[in-house]
Amino acid sequence: MATAHQSEEENISEAESDVSDESDSESDGSEGESDSQSPVRQPCRYYNAKGGCRDGARCSYLHVCKYSLTESCRYGSKCKLNHDTASSDVRDGASHQTSDEEETEVLQLTDGRYYQWQLNDGHGWKNIDNDHVIEAQYCLPHSKSIKIYNTPCGAVSIDFNRMKVIGKDLKVRRLDDGNTVWLWYCTLRRKWHKYGDKDSKGNTNPVKCSDIERKFQSNPKSSFTFNIGSETLEIKFREMRQVGKKKKRKVTRRPSYRQQQAAAGVSQVTADLSSVSLGTKHKWQFEGDSGAWHDYKRRSGTQTECSATSEDIERKYQQNPNGSMVFKVKGHAYKLDFGAMKQTNLKTQRSRKIQRVMV
Repeated sequence: MATAHQSEEENISEAESDVSDESDSESDGSEGESDSQSPVRQPCRYYNAKGGCRDGARCSYLHVCKYSLTESCRYGSKCKLNHDTASSDVRDGASHQTSDEEETEVLQLTDGRYYQWQLNDGHGWKNIDNDHVIEAQYCLPHSKSIKIYNTPCGAVSIDFNRMKVIGKDLKVRRLDDGNTVWLWYCTLRRKWHKYGDKDSKGNTNPVKCSDIERKFQSNPKSSFTFNIGSETLEIKFREMRQVGKKKKRKVTRRPSYRQQQAAAGVSQVTADLSSVSLGTKHKWQFEGDSGAWHDYKRRSGTQTECSATSEDIERKYQQNPNGSMVFKVKGHAYKLDFGAMKQTNLKTQRSRKIQRVMV
């Protein structure tokens, strides 16, 4: 058991989760051309369910038995669902033209788990152990990247926005079982807000994530237009921006987190204990004047005596990842804003970046 915990800790990491200070201003939109925003051709979850898919030929997902793609369908030729991937690729009489790489992606499903993160060094795709750590960070809209250790390719940093490995000649990808629920977020006052949630006044956003996702899946190069009051807004998928008459706002697309099932050969008890161990391994830091990162500590009796520890901050964060908390350093009040990932001196209004890392 101890060995399992040790290997888990070695594989865990630090994640950068700050939102750009320019999130509410106009931008060149370079982040929008992100590999992570391109949909992978996957079997339709509704087609594989009892009720069937109401979109029929208009559906952009594959109308094919999801088990046939991994040659694991127990019904074989007697299966009531389609096993012909080629015929499933024809919609409304128009053939979907795909490259060799895209054809390969059609078959890229997990081995039965909800998701799998993999690396490729030029010699094939290899699974990353304890990838639930990556998935948990990837699901957070403000998380830009993560650094992980003890992978098949050593320590690597993954850029979530571009779905690329930073500084190494490696490829990274995320596979899923075809049932991922994708959520859409927009920045407002430097915080990420999910479409469909209530605003500060209790008003519900009229746009649902499922509506945006359906449009995105039908054509990831198009856009989604909606109205709030008399204002018309447009989500441009290629730029990943919400564009209005006066402002552009950043938009991101992230999966809804699902607790991974225990891998084959690993008991659920061991997996649960590992999760508990991981839950206590978060650390909070602030950026100093020199650019170095410093841990939040009590520092009793010093000039930087702090009323909050990293553990205090983590407990508050777990209660509400988009909330905030106030603490004091030598009598001066500071506010931690988890949504914007920054620390602000309430008297001088000077701000510093903060980060939540895993060790």
